Amino acid sequence: MSTPLRYQVIHVYKELLEMGKSYPLGFDYFRPRLHKAFMSQAHLQDEEKIKEGIKRAEYVKKEIEALYYLKKYRKDLF
Repeated sequence: MSTPLRYQVIHVYKELLEMGKSYPLGFDYFRPRLHKAFMSQAHLQDEEKIKEGIKRAEYVKKEIEALYYLKKYRKDLF
């Protein structure tokens, strides 16, 4: 893996890990699943596949942000 891609992967992993601290089911639930998801892709060598994985991780990050926003919004309603 090239160095810039490696830094991108590490960066998105750290961002997701930080978001996991506020996950509704708890950090102890979130962290092992995040780690398992990233480790399942650790064997990738093709740069295009790695870039696709980074895009997928960014998508998941946006979905988690939407979950947090929705949780906050619903909390304000009730």
